[in-house]
Amino acid sequence: MLQIKDLIFRIGGRVLFGGASVTIPDRHKVGLVGRNGTGKSTLLRLITGEYAPDGGSVSCGSRTRLASVAQSMPGGSRSPLDFVLASDVERTRLLAESDATSDGARLAELHARLADIDAAAAPARAASVLAGLGFDAAAQGRPLDSFSGGWRMRVALAATLFLDSDLLLLDEPSNHLDLEARLWLESHLASYAGTMLLVSHDRALLNTAVDAILNLEHGKLTLYSGGYDRFEATYAAQRETQAAHHASQEAQRKHIQAFVDRFRYKASKARQAQSRLKALARLDAAPPPPPAPDMRFDFPAPEAVAPPMITLDHASVGYSPGQPVLRGLGLRIDMEDRIALMGANGNGKTTLLRLFQGALAAEGGHVFRSPRLRVGYFAQEETEVFDLDRTALSHMAALMGKVTETAVRAHLGRFGLGQEKSDLAIGSLSGGEKARLLLASVMRAKPQLLLLDEPTNHLDLASREALIDALNEYTGAVILVTHDLHLIELCAERLWLVANGTCRPFDGDIEDYRRLLLEERRGNGRAERPAARGNRREARRAGAEARAARGPLLDAASRAERRVEKLIQERRRAHAELADPALYRQAGDAVVAIQKRVAELDRALTEAEAAWLAAQEALEAAKGETAFRGHKT
Repeated sequence: MLQIKDLIFRIGGRVLFGGASVTIPDRHKVGLVGRNGTGKSTLLRLITGEYAPDGGSVSCGSRTRLASVAQSMPGGSRSPLDFVLASDVERTRLLAESDATSDGARLAELHARLADIDAAAAPARAASVLAGLGFDAAAQGRPLDSFSGGWRMRVALAATLFLDSDLLLLDEPSNHLDLEARLWLESHLASYAGTMLLVSHDRALLNTAVDAILNLEHGKLTLYSGGYDRFEATYAAQRETQAAHHASQEAQRKHIQAFVDRFRYKASKARQAQSRLKALARLDAAPPPPPAPDMRFDFPAPEAVAPPMITLDHASVGYSPGQPVLRGLGLRIDMEDRIALMGANGNGKTTLLRLFQGALAAEGGHVFRSPRLRVGYFAQEETEVFDLDRTALSHMAALMGKVTETAVRAHLGRFGLGQEKSDLAIGSLSGGEKARLLLASVMRAKPQLLLLDEPTNHLDLASREALIDALNEYTGAVILVTHDLHLIELCAERLWLVANGTCRPFDGDIEDYRRLLLEERRGNGRAERPAARGNRREARRAGAEARAARGPLLDAASRAERRVEKLIQERRRAHAELADPALYRQAGDAVVAIQKRVAELDRALTEAEAAWLAAQEALEAAKGETAFRGHKT
């Protein structure tokens, strides 16, 4: 059992915990949530003993086997498999002693203990955990130094999950995982038999892997049963009840005070006034609910470009001549597209984004880019190259050029970076605040195409919801690479699968993709019946033909929309002329001429709107026909 009692902890002169208490029973799996900077990671360090509380206590029992991910990144010449096996200190010690001892009795004791902890099965269990996190048999034997930082963090996570623990502490374990590994982690944690405290901003993980939510807010801890969706509904209802109670009590207080103020000096009412004063004194103060997190992103609207933005025809792209990472690319991006790139890490998703960005040139085939296209590219690793000594304000001012400080601050404010945060050195900002600064940097030029590579890493749940709202209001095209299923479900309208050296549209939604991954993990990914495989191939071919046929319809709808916008502007100018008193001091035929022009514009606008609606209906019908064919297949 994990027990936190009257916990007080200060850091940098700020009170993170002011008398927080909670009890988590054995074998309960709890998700710890709260805004960035409230102290979630600090609480884990208090539990492990890395930090000592200023007051109160944190206890989990002296015999509790505790596991948490090491802060230092693993490295060296050891393989991932050897590193994971070595994390079991007892097994490693017992094996070393059994190799060194010649005492028969002691050797028997060692072998008995090794049997008790099932040491013989440990290599297979470690290999299974590593495989779940994306390491095939060859990768499990490579030196750790040959892996990137993200993959080495996976090894650290694997070592923690491998341990036979009673209390498991995890801090954002899905941050460095692709969707395939994240789905495995979700299943693994859901079957974990011990007590778990999970810090995560991953809504899907918090809905499937835990049975309670621990909310950290204003230095206090409150435990709610159920997953995150249930917590969110309960928390909102509590706030409404608290607000209503506060409003009712304030109204009662004002009513009593008004009576007292009116009659306290009137002899016939003095006794009643005194009685009301006592009632007012006895009235307990019901506090208002704490202010709700006010997080909103406001993306500036880009100017439209004629479709298509980008087309690829049999294009190839890579980093070395003659060695393409992706080939045979036949893709098209238009202004209204919302696309999520799916596929395992290393398949080429980031390479494709860089091709769209223009940072990589195609090696073969044809690439068309609209000459007016501006591309915004958010890459999480870019937060690591900020000049940490500069303020957010000076950083953004340098990017925006000759604009006023007021304009720079206004732009930062669109991304939740007010005056206090914008005047701080970037090095003192949290990971989420750096991500918001990077997003503000990307959006400064009002791009028509927004490329987002893992945009939700380090963003808390409120910031993630703000990002979802902003993307759904944004009028440009969006291409996402993310492991956040909630973001994909609410923002992406199409999926593209990057696999086997190319990228193709995926005929299905995120649930279809999830099922495909689960089938592949069970070894059924290649066991489809020939007829089913043929049907899917036919569906993909039909979908590609339908998308090609929609190209002229997209062009027609775009032309019709631009025609409507032009006529609206012309009619607005004509009405402004009619409203100008100076017009009526001119000859009478000038007024008549403008009135005739207004009538002609009204007729033309009616016809243009009808044409636009017809073009949109034709386009929607084509999309619906494609969806129907895919469903039928």
